[in-house]
Amino acid sequence: MSTTAHPYPPTAGFDGGHLDCGNGLLLMIRQHIDPLEPGQLLEILSRDSTVEVDLPSWCRLTKNDLVHWYVEDGEEKIWRFLVSKGPFTPPEGEEPSDAAATPETPATTTADAAPATPAAAQNDEAAQPAPRRKKQRKRLAKEQMAITQEVVTPHIPDALPEPAPAPAIAPLSVLTMGSWPRPRWMLRTLHEHLEGRADEAQFAADAEDAVRLAIAAQERAGVDLVTDGEQRRDNYSSFVGGLLQNCQLIPITDLLPYVDDPEEFRRELDALDVPAGEVRHPAVFGPLGRDKPLVRHEYEAAAEISSRPVKVCLPGPYLLTRTMWMECISDRAYDDREQLAEDIVRVLREEIADLLAAGAPLVQIDEPVLTEVLYGQVGEGGRTFMCGALGDRGDTIAELAFAQELITRVTDGFPAERLALHVCRGNWTRDESAALAGDYGPLVPLFRAANVGTLVLELCTPRAGELSALRGIREDQRVCVGVVNQKDSEADTVEDVLERAEKAIAVFGPERVLLSTDCGFATFADNPIDDAREAERVLGLMAQARDVLRERHGAVPD
Repeated sequence: MSTTAHPYPPTAGFDGGHLDCGNGLLLMIRQHIDPLEPGQLLEILSRDSTVEVDLPSWCRLTKNDLVHWYVEDGEEKIWRFLVSKGPFTPPEGEEPSDAAATPETPATTTADAAPATPAAAQNDEAAQPAPRRKKQRKRLAKEQMAITQEVVTPHIPDALPEPAPAPAIAPLSVLTMGSWPRPRWMLRTLHEHLEGRADEAQFAADAEDAVRLAIAAQERAGVDLVTDGEQRRDNYSSFVGGLLQNCQLIPITDLLPYVDDPEEFRRELDALDVPAGEVRHPAVFGPLGRDKPLVRHEYEAAAEISSRPVKVCLPGPYLLTRTMWMECISDRAYDDREQLAEDIVRVLREEIADLLAAGAPLVQIDEPVLTEVLYGQVGEGGRTFMCGALGDRGDTIAELAFAQELITRVTDGFPAERLALHVCRGNWTRDESAALAGDYGPLVPLFRAANVGTLVLELCTPRAGELSALRGIREDQRVCVGVVNQKDSEADTVEDVLERAEKAIAVFGPERVLLSTDCGFATFADNPIDDAREAERVLGLMAQARDVLRERHGAVPD
């Protein structure tokens, strides 16, 4: 057995056995590295030879330094990796151990390869990813993600509660879309909580403070329906993965071994405005269940703070199915994505029922990925649309039919006037050229079929096409019109908002129009589209325009 040792002692470690990076090892790494402080060291043991190639590639992609690695010979080879959480700085005054001064050269590296110090680990050509080998492995046998957490029996309630009364939403009301820029201290707490380094009490206290600030700004602006600003979420959708049973959140970079084209996926991640390592993705490892609320606690906390009605947003069933279904991960529990969608529909219906029973006047279902079905291109949204990895989809007609079925089933039987559906074309960057373009015409049949009373639509940006494309929606459906493009709002005035709103009123009438921005101010916590000051100014413009419009059209609420 080799006497080689690491140059620095690890803070923590685990034995990954025969798991490879595409078969569960990365999930175990995430569980062990998240609780560490930046710069602390994790030792990873593996008996799978492919990890020698894949793990250095993962380290480079996630910017976790590979400090050292070596092979321990014996009856069975063991690969030992020493990985720093983030960049590694050697402790001041501490010299590397002598035993690690001349690490043995692994059998699969080139004879003249440098020792696997951080620099060598980053420059060693042998450590480059091997997409061709991954593809061959996938074709030969469909591997499943190894279970690295206990799979529990999902909680399924015997019955759903009935809706409680809620105030009606007056015509021409101003609605906050959902997200609000997080204070810096909330961002820090949010990330520490995701990594298991902040206790629940501290997270709850900071979140309440952040929600109070967000609601106060909305109230000063004169908004009719406020939100909690989604302060507890790291982004608009994948947060549910950290709340559902038999699901966990992993950084999107950890999905590299599971995609068919790792190099293309890497290029898409590099192109994101949001740091890929900060975007978390749900990984399903067992049958989904809901034993705690997804957003009801957000609604109840906001309703305690504000005297105004509170809107709450939920990711939609099609969006969650597309993001949660990744072969070799979710196929541990489900045969196909249609089977997964059954449970997603169930848990969303449970949540909506609880929200309505708690008195929520409007529950918004977010389905921005519908435009990706229509207008997405590989590399232009594609697999990483809205900074979330998407599973493969069928042709446009079949995919829209699948989405319509899921949305119809989620909304069926609930009071339509208290449900809304939001669709946009991407909100991860202020660069308008990076987002999708195309009108809502092809979605009108889906809109008509959905049991929702309000369509919350991106309509200010020219990318959304003409309002006339929506003429076929149901007469009992309102349109919450995007009258400000939050990506390009600095020059907007009350007159601009009035002009845009009047165009919508000319098509739908004042009784069917509500006002909002095209999308949220901070869909992704780490990449807000606007700061809080501009967000409050924009809402104030809409509130001023609302007052003028109500006076003009005699739509003054009781």
